Amino acid sequence: MHITDIMQGDSPTFSFEFFPPKTPVAAEILYQTIRDLESYMPHFVSVTYGAGGSTRDLTHDLVERIQTTTKLDPIPHLTCVCHKEHEIESILIRYAKTCIGNILALGGDPPRGCSYDKSGDAFQHAIDLVKFIRRFNESGGHPDRRGFGIGVAGFPEGHPATPNRLVEMDHLKAKVDAGADYIVTQLFFDNRDFLDFRERCALAEIHIPIIAGIMPITSMSGFKRIAELAGGTRFPAKLLRALQRCENDPEMVSRVGVQFALEQCHDLLDNNVAGIHFYTLNRSDATRIIFDTLGIPRRRNAQAPTV
Repeated sequence: MHITDIMQGDSPTFSFEFFPPKTPVAAEILYQTIRDLESYMPHFVSVTYGAGGSTRDLTHDLVERIQTTTKLDPIPHLTCVCHKEHEIESILIRYAKTCIGNILALGGDPPRGCSYDKSGDAFQHAIDLVKFIRRFNESGGHPDRRGFGIGVAGFPEGHPATPNRLVEMDHLKAKVDAGADYIVTQLFFDNRDFLDFRERCALAEIHIPIIAGIMPITSMSGFKRIAELAGGTRFPAKLLRALQRCENDPEMVSRVGVQFALEQCHDLLDNNVAGIHFYTLNRSDATRIIFDTLGIPRRRNAQAPTV
């Protein structure tokens, strides 16, 4: 489905994010997660694209497998880093042929462990990728006359590369004006950041759906990794105190993290969020607990094909 159809239907939307597995063991964990979460019938699932396009083929394969063997609606990430125009065009043609309805267009992370010269990339910023997808849509290359639905990233706590928050909002507005249909935010742990971001979007005349990104903390190692990778992420003192009390008890750490995410979701729903996007880390336990506790009704009761 095109994202505009998804967002005009049930509100709010609920969705999950997966990343491509790199080993047989990781693949089995992921496919079990997909089996576990498929019965919840999310509105869509997204599939990440590794730093520097490092999981390009894995991403394509996973997206197409989800599309053809499950009832889930996959949205692939697509990034600017290390890509030429003809490469992006071939990816779009491939996705159009398999009736993928939407793309999440991102700046992307540079490749790890090597020097990287961004000047050689055809797309310097996410807006360039948005414009290119929009031109592809207008060329009639997609079976849906509207082409791909285009999503972009939002940063409730601020984009780490743009300290000037006024300029940052100008950049986001430019992406929307270039053709973005929806926004998915980076993870955050203080809902006040998200609500303030949503208000600032409204003041900037940004009136497309803003989906909140939520990541339940399930381990201390995961917590530290979030702090390392999501530069600038703020951890409220309430969360830090709760984790410090039980940091040597893995089960309690997971309970604390899930409970905190659950409280975030309750508050977001009370504030009429357009959608909640769960960063699952390819695990289902925390997301299933949150869904069941929120009492979110299943959208459909159809038996899904085996993954």
